[in-house]
Amino acid sequence: MTAKWEKTGTNEGKLTFEIGTDQIKEGVDKAFNQTKKQLNVPGFRKGHVPRQIFNKMYGEEALYQDALNIVLPEAYEAAIKEAGIEPVDQPQVDVDSMEKGQAWVLSAVVTVKPEVKLGEYKGVKVIKQSTRVTSKEVDEEIEKKREQQAELVLKEGKPAEDGDTVTIDFDGSVDGVAFDGGKADNYDLVLGSNSFIPGFEDQLIGHNTDDDVDVKVTFPEDYQAEDLQGKEAIFKVKIHEIKTKELPELDDEFAKDVDEDVDSLEELKAKTKDEIKSRKIQAADDSKETEAIQAAVDNAEIAEIPAAMLNEDVDRQVNQYLANMQQQGISPEMYFQLTGSSEDQLRDQLREGAENRVKTTLVLEAIVDAEKIAPSEDEVNAEIKDLAEQYGMEEAAVRSALSEDMIKHDVAIKAAVDLIKDSAIEEPKSKAAKK
Repeated sequence: MTAKWEKTGTNEGKLTFEIGTDQIKEGVDKAFNQTKKQLNVPGFRKGHVPRQIFNKMYGEEALYQDALNIVLPEAYEAAIKEAGIEPVDQPQVDVDSMEKGQAWVLSAVVTVKPEVKLGEYKGVKVIKQSTRVTSKEVDEEIEKKREQQAELVLKEGKPAEDGDTVTIDFDGSVDGVAFDGGKADNYDLVLGSNSFIPGFEDQLIGHNTDDDVDVKVTFPEDYQAEDLQGKEAIFKVKIHEIKTKELPELDDEFAKDVDEDVDSLEELKAKTKDEIKSRKIQAADDSKETEAIQAAVDNAEIAEIPAAMLNEDVDRQVNQYLANMQQQGISPEMYFQLTGSSEDQLRDQLREGAENRVKTTLVLEAIVDAEKIAPSEDEVNAEIKDLAEQYGMEEAAVRSALSEDMIKHDVAIKAAVDLIKDSAIEEPKSKAAKK
């Protein structure tokens, strides 16, 4: 194989390469075996015409295009490896010469990965996040637990208040005409939850059980049902029941009900404080990693990002997002219907961070090269084991689904992330603000 790379632009160049006669012969033989199955030649059964007869009738050159399609992928891969380039898009291939008995010469316009000039990535300065837990935070967390343990009890002789749950019938209309989804019976609505059209819940506050209320609202201009956008509607509402939350007493019995591993309210508070502390430590570590990586990206010089890399990133993000929805039982069609959006809108939304995500990957890969990070066999095996446990798969299934190169790449990237994070220097927020 002879390959020559000539850069013609920031991320583009011309790759000229040859396909040798031995490889050509192999491709032509395969092309003939595929073609002869379709041939009807007088005097021969279908698919049994001899090669010399075919060559005499059609010429060997008739097989060249099919042969090229067969051998080109392998030849191109060998050429880019020899040239030491990393394509990021499908090449535009042209045939320069395809003479019988000689090596074929081809050229390809190739878009390659942008060059990265690393700046400072070790010892970058980041803001130190506080992990201190205040008594107020503990009290607020305990209050949330009280809310979760609250019981709904009937409220008699008193009007509905914010936070109460009302059981209602409602029947909505616009200009006297009912509309889809505007009617329900015995519907439980939490006042203040903002789950209904703005203004609806507020108009039920102050009313009592068995009251009939005419609720007047205006649908938002961006309401998902286009025929109702901006329209005024009247809902005839009947209040059947009003229920209010009854919170448990804040005592040792409450603590034991919430957590069987504690015997008192003080123990519950101490355990809650530890839980908040743990979350804050993890959040601070995540923040340190994110900020340090972003600093490394900002400090690097990166050539213009090819559109193909941005599009590939958006494709991956969209597929991952919709796959996550699918795991929750929401199909893409259902998701777009529920949100009143489209795939194009989702793509536009996810495209906003595409450039930074691609730059981050490029910088991390450049650090892997600069630091000569090469995952060991033990590290690769450990990653496979972790993936198998994470997805509930056999290790053999992980190995068959992911190539060793892909796994090594991911392990190396993680090592680069750890290098940046572990070497980062944390500074108090007050000191960082003075700079």
